[in-house]
Amino acid sequence: MISAQGLTKFYGERAAVRDLSFQIERGEIVGILGLNGAGKTTTLRILACLLLPSTGRVTMNGLEVSESPHEIRKQVGFLPEVPPLYSEMTVESFLVFAGELRGMRRADAEARVGEVLEITATKDVRGEMIANLSHGYKQRVGIGQAIIHKPPVLILDEPISGLDPVQIKEMREMIRGLKGRHTILVSSHILPEISQTCDRIIVIQEGQIVATGSEDELVGKLAGGQKLHLIVRGEREAAIAAIKKVEGVTACAGLESHGDEGAHHLQVETTKDLREELSRAVVQGGFGLLRLSPAEMELESIFVRLTQKTGKEARS
Repeated sequence: MISAQGLTKFYGERAAVRDLSFQIERGEIVGILGLNGAGKTTTLRILACLLLPSTGRVTMNGLEVSESPHEIRKQVGFLPEVPPLYSEMTVESFLVFAGELRGMRRADAEARVGEVLEITATKDVRGEMIANLSHGYKQRVGIGQAIIHKPPVLILDEPISGLDPVQIKEMREMIRGLKGRHTILVSSHILPEISQTCDRIIVIQEGQIVATGSEDELVGKLAGGQKLHLIVRGEREAAIAAIKKVEGVTACAGLESHGDEGAHHLQVETTKDLREELSRAVVQGGFGLLRLSPAEMELESIFVRLTQKTGKEARS
């Protein structure tokens, strides 16, 4: 669907991104994760044909960015960090206008608006002036203008910026609901939203890709294994002994006591993803398996390690 090879963009002598290469398959939700200034926005603007790369090659549906930018723009819906809204227009009239800008006939844009309002949960404010909307609703209208023309590719730059926790949850659900209708790229510097929203993560630091993969893959590759939290019912030491017998388990220890009577909170360290094997061992050992999940903050610690500067760099 999307292919980047050796993508580089200079601003003067400074390289905002350098030698990026990646593939994005049709229907994926891919997160571009990095600290502020890492090169996320530059990358997305090149993919949206708003910037041309200094060197490298980008193709979308077989079309070359530098050769067919106008054709590619027709296939892309783009939400920049600051939504491109006209505050003096109503939500409905603006979405129709956005559709016309995308080359839709007015009648087709008007027919499409109802569906867009439904998807973005903005039906209740369809007649409101955009200037009077909350920040959360403005973000929703921003997504509406990006999907009005049913683009195969949807690019969202920091879509949760400035949202409160409830709005963040709603935005996450909306983006997940768009899966299957679009191939989606989402940028953020907020790790939990990328990990909970996206199928795959590309981590960028100082304009270069430092890691790519699903959450489980990043944990496995970069942490040298996985840490899992289990809550099991039964005799604690016997459960620990049964778990340690699973090939690939490097450690198993009890954590703080669990609230349920007879249940125990265990942390298991493994060399790879052993969730199925561990579930089987616990159940076949006669223990109750109440919970099995990745250790909280595991991916966050990896992200910090990937993106932190060395002491020398931090002082320069």
